[in-house]
Amino acid sequence: MMADDFSSRWQQLDWDDITLRINGKTARDVEHALDADKLTRDDFMALISPAAAAYLEPLAQRAQRLTRQRFGNVVSFYVPLYLSNLCANDCTYCGFSMSNRIKRKTLDAAEIERECLAIKTLGFEHLLLVTGEHQSKVGMDYFRRHIPAIRRHFSSLMMEVQPLAQEEYAELKALGLDGVLVYQETYHPATYLQHHLRGQKQDFHWRLATPDRLGRAGIDKIGLGALIGLSSSWRTDCYLLAEHLFYLQQTYWQSRYSISFPRLRPCTGGIEPASIMSEPQLVQLICAFRLFAPDVELSLSTRESPFFRDHMIPVAINSVSAGSKTQPGGYADDVPPELEQFEPHDGRTPQQVAQAISDAGLQPVWKDWDGYLGRGPQ
Repeated sequence: MMADDFSSRWQQLDWDDITLRINGKTARDVEHALDADKLTRDDFMALISPAAAAYLEPLAQRAQRLTRQRFGNVVSFYVPLYLSNLCANDCTYCGFSMSNRIKRKTLDAAEIERECLAIKTLGFEHLLLVTGEHQSKVGMDYFRRHIPAIRRHFSSLMMEVQPLAQEEYAELKALGLDGVLVYQETYHPATYLQHHLRGQKQDFHWRLATPDRLGRAGIDKIGLGALIGLSSSWRTDCYLLAEHLFYLQQTYWQSRYSISFPRLRPCTGGIEPASIMSEPQLVQLICAFRLFAPDVELSLSTRESPFFRDHMIPVAINSVSAGSKTQPGGYADDVPPELEQFEPHDGRTPQQVAQAISDAGLQPVWKDWDGYLGRGPQ
């Protein structure tokens, strides 16, 4: 009988046992995983283990071959549009946290229109809507009011907002929503509670079951991620992320999936990471995911440096943001960075990022879908 949601599988997974198993992997385990035609979850464990650090070059080479085979030479572009920095949650790692004394702003219809037009002039066709989590002021009423007008400007529309009910996702899909990103932040419940101090986001299991509600609502693309550095073991968190992806692919096979790799970035009231992930370790993790899930979109945001992105994108990445502003009104009105959720690391213009991708022999893609082809507003 099929489990009700991923929580049933998650309860079977022991954090400490997984941590021990990852750290116990050997060079032989890594070599076996690198030779496998199709990776098991145990193989993935080996590829993110400390033992795999010595195999970074063959791991990257195989990841690059798979990426080119599955996605060709193209890299798609998207950009976030921050609609509001209002938030009813108190989270230790986020600049929008309700306890932070920052200026708050929610865009109205005229401001949204100006942002959309400014983003269009930059060349983007794929938009990610982002808000703080505030049900009453930036909830379904707000989305119903503004999404249809936003959707008319863009070829595809995704959201990263508070978790919603299945019927609400179904309604948003009818308004033109193509995808939703929802990061669990950490799969370790005690750590999760430690960093979510007030608000609806304290509910670990409601958030954990959100991708299930997305799958049942028929959302076309579901984006997953863990906030790297929040827990004491990034490896264990990312293994559980892989378990989550595997479960969803088996259960809601009609949806497409993407994985993001956010590392903690400086922000107002921010915290020091509980575990540090080096850039070689991030390369290792991204390549391991490419081998584990060859058809899944792997995304890299402006949280990472220009140098890292320029070297990592040709290896295994097929979706990037560029020119991101993480504050409401940042594109049209040049709103000051005091409203930011976090400070981007790659501050280049979209055209500069596109040129770097072209220089690497890849093709930047600003638009890869038209509504008349079957997806989009009904």
